[in-house]
Amino acid sequence: MTPHRIGLVVPSSNVTVETEIPALLARHTEAFSFHSSRMRMHKVSPEELRAMNAQRERCVDELADAGVDALLYACLVAVMAQGPGEHERTEKAVIGQLAARNAHPAVLSSAGALVEGLHALGARRIALVTPYLRPLAEEVVGYLRAEGFDVVDWVALEVGDNAEVGCIPGDRVLAAARGLNLENADALVISACVQMPSLDLVEPAETEFGLPVLSAATAGAYALLRQLNLAPCLPGAGRLLAGPLPSPG
Repeated sequence: MTPHRIGLVVPSSNVTVETEIPALLARHTEAFSFHSSRMRMHKVSPEELRAMNAQRERCVDELADAGVDALLYACLVAVMAQGPGEHERTEKAVIGQLAARNAHPAVLSSAGALVEGLHALGARRIALVTPYLRPLAEEVVGYLRAEGFDVVDWVALEVGDNAEVGCIPGDRVLAAARGLNLENADALVISACVQMPSLDLVEPAETEFGLPVLSAATAGAYALLRQLNLAPCLPGAGRLLAGPLPSPG
C-alpha cells in the first residue's frame, strides 16, 4: 500500500503535532508518511508569531519538493492572532504558491480544521482550554466568535514558552476544564493548540463531562482525512472521529 504523504509546517519548538497526528492516523486502515518543515519560534508572542509566519513560503516550497498529498499549516494561534478569517487567506495563499509550482496537494490549517471540526459536530456553544497568555487566548476566543460560535467559557493556562506548552501535564488540563461552566456548552475544545498534549484526554473528558470533546490534533486528523477523501473514523479519538456525523443543520 502506497502511503499518503502528509506535509506538516510546524513551529521549530513544537514536538507534539509530529507525535499526535501520526499516532492518530496510525489507527486508520490506510497508510501515511509524515514530512515536516520548521519555522523558528520559541516564545508564543505576537512578535514571534508574525516572524514565524514570514517563514511560511520557504516551508511550503520544501514540502512541495517532497510531493506531499496534503499539507497542514500546524500552528493554530499563529493564524488566529492575525484576525478573523485568516485561515481562509492563509490556505488560499498556500494553494496559490503550490499551484505556481504545478503542485496541487490538499491544503489546510489547524485553525481552519478546528472550525471545520466544530461545524461537523453541529456545535454552536463551545468552551475552550488554551495554553496561551491571556491576550493571545482572547484573540483565539474572538476568532471563534467571529466564525459564529458562542464561546460560553474559556481558560488560559498562561504558558508563554512554547517548549513548556508541550510539557503541560494532562491533569492540569483536566483540572482547568473542570473549572469551566459547561452547563450550556455543546462541545469542549480540550486543547486549542497543536503543541499542548491532548490525545490521552479526549475520551476520558467526554465520559466525565458528557459532551463531545475535541482538540486541535483530533480536528486536524479529521480535516486531513476529509481532504484526502478517506473515512474520518479513528478509534479512541472522541465523537468527532467515531463514525458518521449528522449533517449540519
